[in-house]
Amino acid sequence: MKLPVNEIRSIIIFRALQLGDMLCIIPAVRALRNAYPDATITLAGMPWGSSFIQRFDRYFNDFIHFPGYPGLPEQAFKPEDVTRFFAEVQSRKYDLAIQMQGNGSVVNPMVELFGAKYTAGYTIEGHYAPDNGLFMPYPDRGHEIERHLGLMEFLGVESQGHDLEFPLTADDEKAYHELDLGIEPGRYVCVHPGSRGTWRQWPVQYFAALADHCAEQGYKVVLTGTKEEAAIINEVKSHMRHEAINTSGKTSMGAVGVLIKNAALLISNCTGVSHMAAAFKTPSIVISMDGEPHRWGPIDTRMHRTIDWLQTPDFHLVFRETVEMVV
Repeated sequence: MKLPVNEIRSIIIFRALQLGDMLCIIPAVRALRNAYPDATITLAGMPWGSSFIQRFDRYFNDFIHFPGYPGLPEQAFKPEDVTRFFAEVQSRKYDLAIQMQGNGSVVNPMVELFGAKYTAGYTIEGHYAPDNGLFMPYPDRGHEIERHLGLMEFLGVESQGHDLEFPLTADDEKAYHELDLGIEPGRYVCVHPGSRGTWRQWPVQYFAALADHCAEQGYKVVLTGTKEEAAIINEVKSHMRHEAINTSGKTSMGAVGVLIKNAALLISNCTGVSHMAAAFKTPSIVISMDGEPHRWGPIDTRMHRTIDWLQTPDFHLVFRETVEMVV
């Protein structure tokens, strides 16, 4: 390792993004935890990250809410909150800060202000990064999981595999059972039509058609999504010929995890739930609307069929893949 174990007792990882983005760094964090088993590892991320580190408490010890920063679009910020954030991080005197947000063009100077003994991450030509041998050229190719494992390899940290994870708790199981959906494991299909950006949402009538096919094969159809996605889920249901169970706004993230784990199939846009299906090894049909299926689609292309809709906008292709997966 470039940084000996006895020098690294505390680590802060900066990644202030959403669920799918966060799940994709877990293989890298798993490798980091294996390399530094006694270090305290803190995540600096968006507010919801506090629940994320509780789920992944095998790897993370602590969380600091990152309040936003100029040039990062994920959340608005107030200057006074940013100042308080830097003061708190600097007071902790981390041994290592790792920038896992992206190519570093915006955030490398910011992460250096964390005041850690060592700072590591990605860099691209023409933008600032500390000249300390711990910043690798950003790999603008390959899967997101592999990009972060590449950073670990660059730092001399041995991989512990590509597998994703989504640990479930007793509370998750309780929340699922309280839904009382009347479904049996392996005898239902989850359909998740929502996505954070409307431009990433596959047409509702197509989701409805696939859901109807699954229903005709004897599976119950469970529509999943947040309260904010209720409208699109109601649209899918209105286009269906068969009955579906609408769980929008009724499920915790953990209950959705149980639903996906026990499903025969997940049908979704390329979003956080597709990574959950990959973690549980639940077969899936994933529609990529962002033009980067090679980066964000599940790695196992046999169990998970990712369709690049921008390149092949052919519903019949998606339908054939679904027919093959639903047996």
